[in-house]
Amino acid sequence: DEKRTESRPADRRYDLFGKRRTADMATWNSRGLRGSTLEELINRTNEKYRENGLALIQKIPTPITPMKIDKESRHITLACFDAKECAVDTFSLQNIHAHQVAFMRDFEKQKGVAFFLLYYTHRDTLYYLTFRRLLEFWNRAQEGGRKSFRLEELDMTYQLPKKSGVFVPYLEMLQKDLLERDEEV
Repeated sequence: DEKRTESRPADRRYDLFGKRRTADMATWNSRGLRGSTLEELINRTNEKYRENGLALIQKIPTPITPMKIDKESRHITLACFDAKECAVDTFSLQNIHAHQVAFMRDFEKQKGVAFFLLYYTHRDTLYYLTFRRLLEFWNRAQEGGRKSFRLEELDMTYQLPKKSGVFVPYLEMLQKDLLERDEEV
């Protein structure tokens, strides 16, 4: 028997941790554990950002995780996000609650930055969804349109790159979001 030495995360049969995926994993379908993989990846990413002096992000037990962002120093000061997992290309807006949208809307009115991190588990792809883009989908649903959005409706320039040592490298997309906001003003 030959030992395999190649990197397993590039193989769709393995997750971002290099663990073999199983389709019949009972805990994967449990509502209580849904999102725990993404949450763990974000926790590890936040530890890496702290170790490298890029950001200090503190998790607060609320439905949305607040943090801070300073545009000048590129360190974090006033932002909040939530993380969601999706096993198909269509993301149901039922996964986002009206109170979250209301909170994020109010947060942005106070010059904060709100966003969602989406993990498409079947593609092993991470995506940064700006709040303004989410609002477009949300408003469409409120006006009687689709109650979901498809992956191809997203701006792929907000797909998170694969980076060595950082599991969910969202600071670059946060910076991109900030720059686009500055251009709109």
